[in-house]
Amino acid sequence: QVQLVESGGGLVQPGGSLRLSCAASGFILSNYAMSWYRQAPGKERELVATVTAAGGGTNYADSVKGRFTISRDNAKNTVFLQMNSLKLEDTAVYYCKATRGYRVYWGQGTQVTVSS
Repeated sequence: QVQLVESGGGLVQPGGSLRLSCAASGFILSNYAMSWYRQAPGKERELVATVTAAGGGTNYADSVKGRFTISRDNAKNTVFLQMNSLKLEDTAVYYCKATRGYRVYWGQGTQVTVSS
C-alpha cells in the first residue's frame, strides 16, 4: 500500500525552527521527485520546495528561500524540510508529494503553527 506520512509539525514562536519528515512506504522513493506544499486557511495550496529524484537539484518558493531546506535520504525512504526563521505567514498545513510521470502521491499533511 502506497503511503506518505508527514510528521514534525507543531506550534513554534516566530524565529523558531521545525524539521518536517515525510516517510514513504509502498514504493521506491528514490525514483520520485519529492515536493513540499502548504495550504493556509482560505488560501490555495502552494509549492514550497522540490528536490529531484537523485537529490541533486532543489527549487524553492521565493517566500522561503534562504530559510527552508529540502533534503532526502533515499536509503530511509524519507524526505525532510528544515524550516528556520519561521514567520507568522508560514502557518499552514504542510503536505509532501511524490511525483514520477503520471504517478502522484500525497500525504495527509502536518500542521505548522507559528504564533507568539
